[in-house]
Amino acid sequence: MGSDKQNPGLLETLKMETVRTIFTHTYPYPHEHSRHAVIAVFIGCLFFISSDNMHTLVQKLDSNFKWWSMYACLLGFFYFFSSPFIGKTIKPSYSNFSRWYIAWILVAALYHLPSFQSMGVDMRMNLSLFLTIYISSILFLLVFHIVFIGLWYIGLVARVAGRRPAILTILQNCAVISVACCVFYSHCGNRANIKEKTFERRNCGWFTLWNKEERNSWLTKFVRMNEFKDQVCKSWFAPVGSANDYPFLSKWVIYGELTCSGGSCAESSAEISPIYSLWATFIGLYIANYVVERSTGWALTHPVSQKESEKLKKKQMKPDFLDMVPCLIFLLIWFRTSADLFKTVFDLLVSVAVFVGRFDMRMMQAAMSKVEDAAKQDDLLYDQFSEHDELWFDFMADTGDGGNSSYSVARLLAQPSLRVQSNGSSITLPRSNLLLIGGDLAVSNLDFRYPNPSAFTYERRLFRPFEDALQPPQWYKGEHIAANKPELPCGMSLLKEYDGPQCFVIPGNHGGWFMPQKRSYFALQLPKRWWVFGLDLALHSDIDVYQFKFFSELIKEKVGDCDSVIIMTHEPNWLLDWYWDDVTGKNVSHLIRGHLKGRCKLRVAGDLHHYMRHSHVPSEEPAYVHHLLVNGCGGAFLHPTHVFSNFDNLYEASYESKAAYPSFEDSSRIALGNILKFRKKNWQFDFIGGIIYFLLAFSMFPQCKLDHILQDDTFSGHLKSFFGSVWDAFIYMLGHSYVSLAGAFFLLVTAVTFVPSKLSRKRKFTVGILHFSAHLSAALILMLLLELGIETCIRHKLLATSGECPVGYHTLYEWYRYVESEHFPDPSGLRPRIEQWTLGLYPACIKYLMSAFDIPEVMAVTRNNICKNGMESFSRGGAAIYYASVFLYYWVFSTPIVSLIFGSYLYICINWLHIHFDEAFSSLRIANYKSFTRFHINLKGDLEVFTLAVDKVPKEWKLDPSWEGESKQQPDLSHHQRKFPSKWRSRSSQHDPVNTVKIVDHFVVEQTVKPEFEAVNGSVSH
Repeated sequence: MGSDKQNPGLLETLKMETVRTIFTHTYPYPHEHSRHAVIAVFIGCLFFISSDNMHTLVQKLDSNFKWWSMYACLLGFFYFFSSPFIGKTIKPSYSNFSRWYIAWILVAALYHLPSFQSMGVDMRMNLSLFLTIYISSILFLLVFHIVFIGLWYIGLVARVAGRRPAILTILQNCAVISVACCVFYSHCGNRANIKEKTFERRNCGWFTLWNKEERNSWLTKFVRMNEFKDQVCKSWFAPVGSANDYPFLSKWVIYGELTCSGGSCAESSAEISPIYSLWATFIGLYIANYVVERSTGWALTHPVSQKESEKLKKKQMKPDFLDMVPCLIFLLIWFRTSADLFKTVFDLLVSVAVFVGRFDMRMMQAAMSKVEDAAKQDDLLYDQFSEHDELWFDFMADTGDGGNSSYSVARLLAQPSLRVQSNGSSITLPRSNLLLIGGDLAVSNLDFRYPNPSAFTYERRLFRPFEDALQPPQWYKGEHIAANKPELPCGMSLLKEYDGPQCFVIPGNHGGWFMPQKRSYFALQLPKRWWVFGLDLALHSDIDVYQFKFFSELIKEKVGDCDSVIIMTHEPNWLLDWYWDDVTGKNVSHLIRGHLKGRCKLRVAGDLHHYMRHSHVPSEEPAYVHHLLVNGCGGAFLHPTHVFSNFDNLYEASYESKAAYPSFEDSSRIALGNILKFRKKNWQFDFIGGIIYFLLAFSMFPQCKLDHILQDDTFSGHLKSFFGSVWDAFIYMLGHSYVSLAGAFFLLVTAVTFVPSKLSRKRKFTVGILHFSAHLSAALILMLLLELGIETCIRHKLLATSGECPVGYHTLYEWYRYVESEHFPDPSGLRPRIEQWTLGLYPACIKYLMSAFDIPEVMAVTRNNICKNGMESFSRGGAAIYYASVFLYYWVFSTPIVSLIFGSYLYICINWLHIHFDEAFSSLRIANYKSFTRFHINLKGDLEVFTLAVDKVPKEWKLDPSWEGESKQQPDLSHHQRKFPSKWRSRSSQHDPVNTVKIVDHFVVEQTVKPEFEAVNGSVSH
């Protein structure tokens, strides 16, 4: 029997967690190696093909330049059209449609262009060899996977290997292997080097191309790349040896062909084929790579335990909040559906037009409540923090647009403490007792840029990130409606007894933040004679009479002469009024200047999604407001800062910019993304831009007289004739067109009215006309390029070779019938009988499907008939077929160009004219650069202000094991008392907001000492 205690084996003594870490990658299978194999094979094919065809290609380049240019234009336009959908699916319906659409019309166009072989590039491969290798590779790999799964089943490999392989990945890898072998066979052959001709690697000559003695002749040798290719074939891909050296494999290998000087060799080759060795190498690399990736170390690890398997599942968990940052190019894009548009317009009419602009929800709230002495209303004034010795509180704004950005800020707010660097030293900032939220989705909640919100989007974009950052208390019930606020937990009667974090402004409990607020405006009495006034500006950008009465009486009765007030609004009207040259918030101004009289130390607001602080410049004149702070980086897209860099005056006092995030330079640089990334970020613009461009060029199709462009001998002559034809098309549009002229007029009016009213009327018309001219010129140039391409193919007998329509529509079908009769004879007469049995559907379906596929032929044949007989000779159906075929290609050409021009227009406007700041940056949908402001009323009564920021927002999250462990160990502990309150952490610890947070601004507002307004303002240290 022996002892039950066994000596540990070798594998058990190894540190298997370390081994697993080494062999396990963070990315899932299929991994990057498959893509690397495709790239390597593509580069190898390009090298072999160019090496064998370089001399012929250079000789034929002059005569084929126009065809190479046409290939480049086609592939370029098709690439830029499909670039937003490469590598990821933004919208499954449109993305998948675009892939099939691009494949269809691209193949149809390339079919009619000259073949690469006729232009000097031989790309032929041995089809039978390809099919043989392809099928053999599939069978071999299928057998390997079956054996591998069997080994997993009996426990010889890790449990991770049990995942089934992707069939498409296997087929892709087999295709790559087959193409590589066939290209090698086509350009290197299947030669077997006998021993007398062995290659001496030490003296190999493939480095001689780059010897010092021959540096001057590198261009000549570049043309003679076939010599270099031969040396590569002999040295890198030489046969591995003789089959006699491997008796076991002698019956399973493919032998190479002997090359003898006297013709055919008498003896058969015993050398293993280089094609076979290449195939075996690729298969071996695939197997080795698969084993390492799937088994996390072949035979080095035991099967993963159930506990470890559960951990793997939890790592794959993801948060379910939405991360769809809105795109605000302009209203036609923002209102994606007509239902949303009509609903929003209807709601606006009800709230504004029906009540002649006098309806205000705040008045309804006041009318429904009993009017009392304003200073004594318990639902407006909160003093639960007034007796604290010191207080920490936060301000954030404009949250709820993107789940990743909103959760990043909420996670920072929820942490028990944050450790950051300040002036070379590390400081710890504890979590605040109070959270103030402003900006969009706050205070008024009536921002027109966010139409038609739904309960689902509020839940997933706003409430869910906050709940995941700080879980609600156990006594909280999500379905419960708080009728009498504040509803405290059992055992508490006063709000002062609640020790958890509190939240003001947003209507509803935010996760672990308790909200006792009842009205849309409020006043908070804080320690050390500090106050916070939360004003509701609504759609009028001003407070109503009831708010003015409440705050003015509060100031008169309770706010002392040496007290300090922080005024919080949802938008910074001091910046917006300066920008738009407007005057709003007259009641707010009267409250600050006429009642507070210098006691307003700080104004904070959101709405603009950046951080900026302006401070009063000391002077003989007193300041009504000492500091102006904007921080709207709570979870929305980014706004520029450099547009507001020149602001310097408020209430006849001077101000200077003290901090901006992002900086003015970074803000200007970010705007460049409108040129580079506009279409990738805003592919919805295709629907508008493509249709408008087609309307602009509609009446100019077809262009029948293009001989003068094609017959010029010089390049400058071609350009002169080309742009002359563009001008002629423009003149024709003005004199004879109806559809295109109407489209041009609509675009002109839209372009002019789209320019903000910030500019003068003259500059507005100038900018609008230039913008319109760029689009109109691009539409006409693209129209003429498309017509030149079709005309060139017709002149070279590549299109419209079968006469007039409708016979000419079926060129592809006629070719198919010829190939069918040539290679697949029918001596028994089966095809006529099938045609009779199917009532003629058999050939008719193929015929018309091929016609529908061959769009270029339909377009060319119809164009020839229009140019010959006129448009009047066509029926409406025939004209519709022509314009539909033109639209299919013109759409692909126009959509990248219209996005490029519109993005360039936004870039020029935002950086040079400082207009369109909302459209230019909302189109980029930047979720980074997030921040919030943390305030501290210290023991001295001074207000310390820290603005904390995160440059880059994580996009991938995983379940925090520390949060999970603490939840299991202490399930009854309140979430705000936990060390790890947040459910998710960044998948990469280096990018987690807790580790990357930094201070971007820090200043101190000293407590007021002299109450007289005429006295010098309190000093401020930075």
